[in-house]
Amino acid sequence: MRDHWLCSLKWRLVLRIALLQGVMLTLLILLIFSVMLGAGFIPEKYENGTFDVLKDAVARDAGGNLVLKPTHELAKLRTKVPDLWFIIRDGQGRQLSEGSVPAGFAPLAGMLDLVSDARLSPTKDGPPAAVTKWAQTAAGDVRIMTGTQGDLSLLRLLTAVPHFFLKAILPLTGLMALATLLATPWVIRGALTGLGEAAAAAGRIDIDKRGVQLPVKDVPLEVVPLVNAVNAALARLDKGYERHKRFLTDAAHELRTPVAILNTRIASLPATPERARLLQDTARLSTLTDQLLDLQRLDRQQAKCFKPVDLVETTRSVVVDLAPMAFAAGYEVSFEPAEKALFTNGDQTAIERAVTNLVQNAIEHGCNAGKITVCVNAPATVEVSDEGQGVPEAERERIFEPFYRARPQNYGAGLGLNLVQEIMQLHGGRIELVAKTAGACFRMIFSPAAEPKTA
Repeated sequence: MRDHWLCSLKWRLVLRIALLQGVMLTLLILLIFSVMLGAGFIPEKYENGTFDVLKDAVARDAGGNLVLKPTHELAKLRTKVPDLWFIIRDGQGRQLSEGSVPAGFAPLAGMLDLVSDARLSPTKDGPPAAVTKWAQTAAGDVRIMTGTQGDLSLLRLLTAVPHFFLKAILPLTGLMALATLLATPWVIRGALTGLGEAAAAAGRIDIDKRGVQLPVKDVPLEVVPLVNAVNAALARLDKGYERHKRFLTDAAHELRTPVAILNTRIASLPATPERARLLQDTARLSTLTDQLLDLQRLDRQQAKCFKPVDLVETTRSVVVDLAPMAFAAGYEVSFEPAEKALFTNGDQTAIERAVTNLVQNAIEHGCNAGKITVCVNAPATVEVSDEGQGVPEAERERIFEPFYRARPQNYGAGLGLNLVQEIMQLHGGRIELVAKTAGACFRMIFSPAAEPKTA
């Protein structure tokens, strides 16, 4: 399941798009920040410069009094701001101060406990010259009142970047990634609809459905060459299949005449054992030729040409024709119809050929002893069984393959059962080998049809 998920084109695209969005968003924010810093939108001097330095330096001595640690930034601030002033007071009233508070802000120095965070300016519209705020420091919560002469520290700014990333970029990236995971599969599924239809059409291709081409409509442009290549390959296969079919048809027609002539000439010879064997051989050749022609005729047969066929009458006709051959081979023959008439829609000649092949198969493989039973059962099945050695378990899956013979020493071409299977598929039915304790039983299952109305 994991490998299937990783191999999915849709989810590969989704994950890569989500990752790309996160990276691009981060780079975009950093670029915007850099441009704003370089263009002066983020000034180097800002009103909390002194406040930040003092907040980091506040500590307590052993007696609990407020003191300032000699930090590098504090030393730098003292150098840059000679008239540095500030008042730091904690909640217990301890106070630390330095420098002279400007006259305009001196009245507020004694009222720090009553003033909340404030920005103090000597003029109404001017920039703030002093700030007073509560701050969390190493000495606890303290209130700091000081001037605004400090600078924006780049190091302090960089230190705040991870916090900004966790608080702003990461949630925004996660939200975009979630939206991507939800929306992108739907978008990609719509974009690949044409490809899914082409795959469905490819799954419907079969040997009896030639001339099929995969649809190119709505297929992504990058996949169109592959679909076109498959269509070209299908066209070549169709042409090759048609050449193969024409060759078999032509060969069967060419064989039929010389086989008939050979059979006539052998029949005119004096009655001898050699003449009988030769007639048997020519009969097999004639049967093989008829089977090849039947395969070609079935290939062109259309179900719309089917008519009601009486399985009882058709099967009885075949049994009557082949009974002398079965008697001569040492068999008893039994015809057992369950009804006077049972109908199916189909091609009568093809059905006759199917029953003939099964009876001939029973004569060939029944060991020249016992009974050959032909049954026609409701609603529309035909069974042909013998009392021979049966079909070995290992060969039951292959007996319907063309040119496969259960006993290679036999004279048959191995087309009989395959032809029966082709006929049953043409009629929308099936043939199956029925399990028996002795012998073999083949059952042809047709679709039942109503008895045709007589005029």
